[in-house]
Amino acid sequence: MKEKTLKAAAALAMLFVFTGLIVGAYFSGGGALYTFAAKKREVPVYRVDRDDGKAAISFDCAWGTDYTDKILDILDFYKIKCTFFVVEFWAEKNADYLKKISDRGHEIGTHSATHPKMSALTEDGMIKELSTSSAKITEITGKEVKLFRPPFGDYNDRLLSVAKKLGLTTVQWSVDSLDWKDLSAEEIATRVIKKTGSGDVILCHNNGSHTAESLPLIFSELLKRGITFVPIGELIYTDGYFIAPDGTQKKA
Repeated sequence: MKEKTLKAAAALAMLFVFTGLIVGAYFSGGGALYTFAAKKREVPVYRVDRDDGKAAISFDCAWGTDYTDKILDILDFYKIKCTFFVVEFWAEKNADYLKKISDRGHEIGTHSATHPKMSALTEDGMIKELSTSSAKITEITGKEVKLFRPPFGDYNDRLLSVAKKLGLTTVQWSVDSLDWKDLSAEEIATRVIKKTGSGDVILCHNNGSHTAESLPLIFSELLKRGITFVPIGELIYTDGYFIAPDGTQKKA
């Protein structure tokens, strides 16, 4: 009888320990329930936790330059500096535009070399995509590349690790203008204005049909609301931070 009682007590103790570990894993994981062997998935920066009114607008460059001069002129008019993410083949074909963008004070990040789905690549393939594209940008602009945006927003843990080893911060977006869907200028502006606040990162494209037309609507309203636009490199924290599961970068 005594032996059965001891066995029952031991089993109950193990149950309490197991339950405690599960609960601990739940709360330390920000609400996600992990098994003991599971690893928390890494995430890029989608937005930044800040209340000073700073936000960033960015432009992905992969095809065409038809509206780039107009975009640059509007940015100059509103005295706004931003971030352009360029693909290597675009940079090679439009080196004069890339140099112009950089010389006018805008930040340049890499958007890969060939615009592939990068999570499907081997580690060597990822390294090649990021290193050759960064080298091409530096060759044309004379400036070091510190930011990376994955094509299609596609990533995995390996890609984020490779980018970090190469000195690149991976940045997505929290406000999608959907300008690539050929929305009207008014539709683009309405989406962006409604969703943008302090710490947000806006996604646009340099060759969207109505992107340039939407910018005065966006800037005039958001500036009036107290939003200050800065390049992504000035929006994000470069040390003493962590990234929450939802992609919000926060000070540690």
